[in-house]
Amino acid sequence: MCNTCGCASGETRIEGDEHHHDHHHHDHHHPHHDHPHLTPGHFHFINDSASHAGLPFKPTVDAAGSLHYGKGEAGGHAPGLTQRKMLEIEIDVLDKNNHLAEHNRQHFSELNILALNLVSSPGSGKTTLLTHTLTLLAPEVTCAVIEGDQQTARDAERIRATGVPAIQVNTGKGCHLDAQMIHDATHRLSPAARSLLFIENVGNLVCPASFDLGERHKVAVLSVTEGDDKPLKYPHMFAAASLMILNKIDLLPYVDFNVDTCIDNVRQINPDITVLALSATTGEGMTQWLDWLRAQLGEDVVCA
Repeated sequence: MCNTCGCASGETRIEGDEHHHDHHHHDHHHPHHDHPHLTPGHFHFINDSASHAGLPFKPTVDAAGSLHYGKGEAGGHAPGLTQRKMLEIEIDVLDKNNHLAEHNRQHFSELNILALNLVSSPGSGKTTLLTHTLTLLAPEVTCAVIEGDQQTARDAERIRATGVPAIQVNTGKGCHLDAQMIHDATHRLSPAARSLLFIENVGNLVCPASFDLGERHKVAVLSVTEGDDKPLKYPHMFAAASLMILNKIDLLPYVDFNVDTCIDNVRQINPDITVLALSATTGEGMTQWLDWLRAQLGEDVVCA
């Protein structure tokens, strides 16, 4: 079990691998949450010293009576663990993951591979966005995809239908990809030098925010069906992203979603984030997304 996010341990399976890897046990590389949320914040801690002594952690309570379990020293809660123990575990797993993420990053850099980590909640339209992007971009840029899901190879099959190579990583009960998984998948997929590698992460607006996979950028995909307050409710994801894609704008006439409010919200969290609004279904706004990709590719990748 991941002690800081609560996801259960489970077998990770990469297509073509007959061995199952458990990245949530023993000493495997397995990251966890980023350090910004380790700051205790401005809430008063109720009996916080008890948590260090091994007694149950008590949440903070605000004026409205809301319970806050994320304001302790570790920024989270796990039954049976003190805040200090959680913090020690978190630092340990982050160090191990980040070491391997740097190895991945160096590998990508040596081969001039632009690696992008697409993160979002389930149903945001990541795979549809990817298939349409590949259809438009693959004729000029060599591309490959690592697909992350808990089960099935459906998304990888959708990617392969475009003619682009893809490998599926199934995380079992795990709720995120980590640097070890990307290392293993990359060596099986063998993306070409001077290419574009998309990593489609498991649908989850929490844990993947803090996992460095060795990518150059995290790209957060938010659909208009999810609500314009999502950046405020899940700030770590949007703080970690370089780009937010606002997807499914063709549905704006049918949903209660204010684009300006959403952009204001995300820039409260991350003033430097770039925001693009598009519809992967109708194609509206896709040109801006492709232009952003080409700008990131720059001279590292030679377009055909």
